[in-house]
Amino acid sequence: MSIFRTKDLDAMREASAKPGGLKKVLGPVDLILMGIGAIVGTGIFVLTGSGATTAGPALALSFVVAAFACGFAALCYAEFASILPVAGGIYTYSYAILGEIIAWMIGWDLILEYGLVTSAVSVGWSGYFQSLLGGFGMHIPAALSAAPGALPGVTTFFNLPAFLIMMVLTVLLSLGVRESARVNNIMVVVKIGVVLLFILVGARHVSPPNWHPFMPYGATGVMSAAALVFFAFIGFDAVTTAAEEVKQPKRDLPIGIIGSLAVCTVLYVVVSAIMTGIVPFTQFKGIDHPVSLALQFAGENWVAGFVDLGAILGMSTVILVMAFGQSRVLYAMSRDGLLPKRLSALNGAGTPIVATWLVGIVFGLLGALVPLEVLGELANIGTLAAFCLVSVAVIVLRKKRPDLPRAFRCPGVPVIPGLAILFCGALMVFLSAVTWIAFIIWLAIGLVVYFTYARRHSLLNKAN
Repeated sequence: MSIFRTKDLDAMREASAKPGGLKKVLGPVDLILMGIGAIVGTGIFVLTGSGATTAGPALALSFVVAAFACGFAALCYAEFASILPVAGGIYTYSYAILGEIIAWMIGWDLILEYGLVTSAVSVGWSGYFQSLLGGFGMHIPAALSAAPGALPGVTTFFNLPAFLIMMVLTVLLSLGVRESARVNNIMVVVKIGVVLLFILVGARHVSPPNWHPFMPYGATGVMSAAALVFFAFIGFDAVTTAAEEVKQPKRDLPIGIIGSLAVCTVLYVVVSAIMTGIVPFTQFKGIDHPVSLALQFAGENWVAGFVDLGAILGMSTVILVMAFGQSRVLYAMSRDGLLPKRLSALNGAGTPIVATWLVGIVFGLLGALVPLEVLGELANIGTLAAFCLVSVAVIVLRKKRPDLPRAFRCPGVPVIPGLAILFCGALMVFLSAVTWIAFIIWLAIGLVVYFTYARRHSLLNKAN
């Protein structure tokens, strides 16, 4: 009955290789594009404006700091993914290494992280979509254009576009991972093309004097912006939740994790440098479309229209991949008995159908009924906590099972995992007190659910 009981690592690896579960159809290109699909979205198209007003031209440096925090954690994720190709990501790793209570809490944390990201991004998607419709002279009724209280002075009841995009993508996810991956790959290629178009066109309009002073708010501004734009990197960890659906997980998962993070880091740094080189950073205050604003500022309005299209596709892929990751976490927790059995039921396409629709409906309604600023408060702290835990788990596993075959080894253990903990912990310090309080309340609710339901229904409990 110990709350720190662990699952048998070797048995988990053997079970993941048996037929009859999730279908193994994904390759390394699918995983890289899945990671990019989850990462490139709100961060590059929306948060760069807030980051620029916080750090100034040094926003590019803030992205580097956030990328280091993610990069160190990504190396830890890659080692685990190559050892344990099982659905559930860090939840599953924690169950095998740190114990059931830790696994439950991190799974509970991931439910919050992935769910709120899908809801928050659906709201951002709605804003860009309505802007695009407005360009054609079409408008959604005000009452159905936003969540209650989201627009000052306007009576709103329900964000219909946000809810509908969640439903459309849930239908797509229900068709199977192969079909979802194909659509994701197409949208990712298009949105990367749009980002490259911005770089090629925008680079001609950069005025170097706009980069001075480079750090107007000092190191504090850089770190505060890094804590903010960290949201822009959330998503590469969702690749690990697909582990059971990868053809050659020991080779392909590390490629997908590290490859997607590397591509996105380069794009973020280059885009933020060009953006602040075109527009003085003070002019981004209160702007929710900073990339297209930079092009409008440069007189390249035709490219700005393509950027808006890229933003819509970018946010669609973020919702798709994060909802996918959320359903796989629920599937893994249900399969272990910690959540109701129906959540691990598969349809003919090998999709956890109940979990997929539960995610779509619940977080679709949240996006439709809750304002964006409320939804986004907890996503960063939940992710940072997960990154710290996977880094600790790598160190523990090296001590407990040094003999375990590792297709990919995180270099410099315990230094690299230690740096991941240090960087992620430093970013957590810069988050607001309200965020910390809300996060603690969510974890407290999770403890109540664990001790009243999950602990008694755990398959490990029944085995004992």
